[in-house]
Parts: sequence; C-alpha cells; structure tokens
Amino acid sequence: MRHTPASVAQLGPSGVPDPSLLHLLWPKYLTARARSFAEERGRGARIAILAVFGLLFWSFIFGVLYRLLLYFRGVQEIGPLLAGKLLGLILIGFFSILLLSNVITALSSFFLAKDLDLLVSGPVDWLKLYGAKLLETIVHSSWMVVLMAVPMFAAFGIAYDGGWWFPLIAIAVFLPLLIIPGVIGSAVTLLLVNIFPARRTRDILSVIAVLAAGGIVLLFRVVRPERLARPEGFRSLVDFVAVLRTPTSPLLPSEWAQHATMSWLQFKLDFLPFYLLWSTASAAVVLGAILHRTMYLKGFSKAQESGVRWARSGFLHRFSMVVLRPLGILRRELVLKELRLFFRDTTQWSQLILLGVLVIVYVFNIKYLPLRSEGVTLFLRNIVPFLNLVLAGFVLASIAARFIFPGVSLEGRTLWLLRSSPMSMRDLLWAKFWVGTLPLLLLAVGIVGVTNYLLDVTVFMFVVSLLTIVFMTFAVAGLAIGFGTMFPQFETENAAQIPTSFGGLLFMMSAIAVIAGVVIFEARPVVSYLRARTFGEPTDPLGMTIGFGLAALLCVVVTIVPIRVALRRLENVER
Repeated sequence: MRHTPASVAQLGPSGVPDPSLLHLLWPKYLTARARSFAEERGRGARIAILAVFGLLFWSFIFGVLYRLLLYFRGVQEIGPLLAGKLLGLILIGFFSILLLSNVITALSSFFLAKDLDLLVSGPVDWLKLYGAKLLETIVHSSWMVVLMAVPMFAAFGIAYDGGWWFPLIAIAVFLPLLIIPGVIGSAVTLLLVNIFPARRTRDILSVIAVLAAGGIVLLFRVVRPERLARPEGFRSLVDFVAVLRTPTSPLLPSEWAQHATMSWLQFKLDFLPFYLLWSTASAAVVLGAILHRTMYLKGFSKAQESGVRWARSGFLHRFSMVVLRPLGILRRELVLKELRLFFRDTTQWSQLILLGVLVIVYVFNIKYLPLRSEGVTLFLRNIVPFLNLVLAGFVLASIAARFIFPGVSLEGRTLWLLRSSPMSMRDLLWAKFWVGTLPLLLLAVGIVGVTNYLLDVTVFMFVVSLLTIVFMTFAVAGLAIGFGTMFPQFETENAAQIPTSFGGLLFMMSAIAVIAGVVIFEARPVVSYLRARTFGEPTDPLGMTIGFGLAALLCVVVTIVPIRVALRRLENVER
C-alpha cells in the first residue's frame, strides 16, 4: 500500500500522533491539485489563453527593462550605478507590497481559516503549525510578486551576462526577501490581535492602514527617486555619482538584495549581503516562532469570541433611506444589501487599505515628475498627463477586479434564493453595478483631477482627461460585472482569491485591452491639438471628432454588452 503524508502521521514518544510539517501542508496541495486537474469544459482553452497572455506580459516587462539596461550598460562609470539604483527601487516596491500583503493575509491564515479549529485542538506541535501557516501566508501573498520578479531578474541577467549560475543567485537573493516580510507581517498581525478586543478586525486593520500609509510614504521620502531624474539639481557630477554610490538605507533587506545581485553581475562577488539576507531571515523566523509560542493561543482564543454588535437604525441608515427613496423599495433594499455585505466581509473591504496606500504613493510621486524643468515644452507637459490615463485605468481595473468582479460569486448559495424569488435579475445586476461603479467613479475623477492639477495641464487636456476616465470607469465596471457573472466562484472560502481565478485574469486582460484601445483612438486628436498649440500647425476637426467618437463608442459598447450577457447567464441558471 502506498502511503502519503496525508494518510500516515508519525507517533510521538507517548504514542500520540505527531504530524509532520509536510503532513499539515498536504491537504492544501491536494486541494490545489484537484482544482488544477478538474475536468471542466474549456479547460485546455483557458490554459492556452493564460499561457499566451502570460508570455506576452512577461515579454513586455522583459523588453522594456532589457532595452533600458542595455542603455545603462553603454554608459561608462555611472551605467552600473544607475542599473543598481533601478533594481533597488524595484525591490523596495516589492518589499513594501509584500509587507502589507502579508499583514492582511496572515489575519486569514492564522486566525480566520476554517481548518484552524481542527489543527489547534489536535495533537499538532506548535512549531510545525507555525511553519505551515507561515508558509501558507508567504505563498498566498507573494505569488504575484514572484511572477513579476521573473522577467525582471531575466532582463538583468541577460543584459549583464549573468551566466548559467545567475538563476541560482537570483533565488538565493529573492527567497529571503520573501521570508522576511512574511515573518514581520505575521508577527504584526499576532500582536494586533492580542492587543485589540476579540473580533475587532476593523480596528486592527485601521491601525494597519495608518502604519502602512505612514511607513510607505516615509520609505519613499527616504529613497527620493525624483532626484535621479533631475541630475541638474546637483552642484556637480561628483555629487550625482556620490548619490548613486551611496546606499538608500544600509538597513533595508532590499538594499542587500540589490548589492548582492549587482556584485555578481559586475564579477565582484561580495558574500556579505548574502550573509545579511539569510541570517536576518533565519533570525526573523526564530523570533517569530518564539512570539507565536508565547501569544498565539491567547490571540486565537480571543479571535473566536463573537463581537457585540447592536442592530439599530443610526444616522447613516436614515440618510441612506432618504437618498435612495427615489429608487423604490426593491432597488433601495438591494443597494443596502450590497453595502452591508461589503462591510460585513473583513477579507473584502480590508483590501481597501492596500489599494489606498498604493494610490497615495502613485499621486505622491506624480508631483515630483520633472515637468517644470528648463527645456520642457508645453507639448511634453501635456502629453505626459494623457499617457497617465493608462496608469489610472490600470489602477481602476485592479480595484474593479478586487471589489466589483467578485460581486456575483459572493452571493454563493443565496443566489438560488434570489433566483427563485419573483425579483428580476436585472435589478440585482444593476444594483451591483451602481454600488461598485459610483465609488470607483469618485476615485477615478479624484486621481485624474489631482494629478492634472499637480502637473498644471491646459484646460483642453483637463476636460479630455476627466471625460475619458469617466467613460473608462463605466467600461471597466461593465466588464467586471460581465466576467464576474460568466466565470463565478460560488464555492470559494476567501473573497480575496476570486480575482486570481481564470475569469479574473481574463477580465484584467480585457480591461487592459479596452484601456489601450481608448488611448489609441484618442492619441491622434490629442497630439494634433497639442502640436497646433505648440508649433502652430493646423488642427483636424474631423479627425478629432472621429477619434473621440470611436473612444466613446467603445466604452459604451463595453459597458452595455457584458451586462446583457451576464443578465442572460443569470436568467438561465436553474431555479
């Protein structure tokens, strides 16, 4: 008989089963394998589509970095320094995202997972439980960053002739960079759960929001990346080179990883940063394990207590009743239901923290673009905000994937009750659409309005940017509702995992294609207008009308068609 880690557990000295770490991780592996090899219609086509788009995405990142690094390599003396600074900035971004993502993920892995009741009450060694949950947290919070890091390290390795051993060097550098934020995030979550009252996850995550926002903004102020884009701000070339040679912060693990990678690529291997990375990761795991043994059982016990919540009609409820009264009773209650469900699910609304911090950093860095320097023309100062619409659209698509796309899937088995009722599915879909679209629209207008004000654009570009982002928001929201209904995940245990499904990835690819289409349609009329303002060339009113008209038509079609397809899909669900 063939035994697996899931079927046999080791016996301890007293004869009590003592499951190994692999034994604890085996159910997760079996679940992932079952989902991967499940017999579903169109599975081969899905894998092919994901493979093609994944390769295109990797190729794009690799191509941009590779061309930039080739240019740096051709610059004598300061070229390697610029490449090192670029790598350091990327790794600092990765480290910041990993730190915050691990804090949020650890809350679910260590305290809210459904298998904890069995594991904590069973004969499981505390150290093995900590190792299993730590590994689970790191994998769930780091897989996207790992996918982004693959083409980045490939570009550096090929551009600087890293050789056949460079993949092992990259793994040796990046692996501790994943472990350190995982341990820190788990420890921070453990401390907060023990400090705050039971089930006060809202308070916990509010503290995380303040700490994360302040920490990341402080981190980027320490780095000051805008200085590298304005070398004329230094008194001499010597000062500029001195800044490039000086570490951003010798205490940051990302700086050690950058120094270790560049030392290999420059054929000046330095073992000190490797030692610092691995010794810090090992020490972090040991300290995290000690903290886990001391505080975990108390924190887990507090997390199982039910929170006290009074059902009362407060000011916000009365205000919502007045504002939504024109919608009628049915539509008003549907909207209120969506709002209650959103704020009731901690794993859903807590992701606002991560997105809010990223938006703050995004707007904060727009302010320091060197567009007011000497020699920057009116054309360049206004074309950059237009291209900024691509980044703003990508931010909107990411937020829609997190909050609008899972809307139908979160209904779960209650969809059967809604479908069996005399209520129209049209009302349900449009309620989900407007509840998700209006906050997204406010955020989109705010981002574009603030960034355009900071960049001091012309009135024409201000109006074009605002109208474009409004139409783009409706299109992205329509796509999210459509794909979320066509590819539902009713059996998921964690709402945060829904956007990473096949349907979520397909939605993101479609949203990026729509954003690219809108920008391409508007590029010619915008460039024509800016060239007329800058160089006195004649404008083309017909071309401008066609370009803006096609962009608006694309957004309208992409908004309406997916919702109609989703409505037909819901109406075909068995009663």
